[in-house]
Amino acid sequence: MDVKFPIGPLQVPEQVTLDNVKEWLQQTESFTTRLREVVDSLNEEQLNKTYREGAWTVRQLVHHIADSQLNMYQRLKLALTDDNPTVPGFNQEKWAVLPDNDLPVESSIKMLEGINERIVSLGQRITEDQLKREFTHETNGPITVAKKLAKLAWHEEHHFAHIKIALSN
Repeated sequence: MDVKFPIGPLQVPEQVTLDNVKEWLQQTESFTTRLREVVDSLNEEQLNKTYREGAWTVRQLVHHIADSQLNMYQRLKLALTDDNPTVPGFNQEKWAVLPDNDLPVESSIKMLEGINERIVSLGQRITEDQLKREFTHETNGPITVAKKLAKLAWHEEHHFAHIKIALSN
């Protein structure tokens, strides 16, 4: 197993269906419950564990997941409401060391509960035509709503696997 990509890279079907979206939304909907089961009872030592040398701590991973979901949710909504908007990236390395990352992980889990609830609500009503809508990421180029929905689910699972690896070390 590659600890950098423990669940493998993001793979999006060439032709995304509403059934694919439903599967991704189920992962997103259950994520915070599963995350809580793993991190709620962790002590400071456990929250400071990493999954590999030089990697983020469990605490930083939880905060990063919330930061990323927030950014990706905004991009999703922009793609659904604007005509191919250009969106900025965010420097996740710099975000990961800002002072709010010292907060208890509960603050980010609460954020994720609300953001994921809204992602699921949007996704449950998405149409096949809307899956084709796009935004343009300033460095990564055009991204469809379909790919963004896939990434929203994959990204959480990707870092959840990192958290589990860190805690098993």
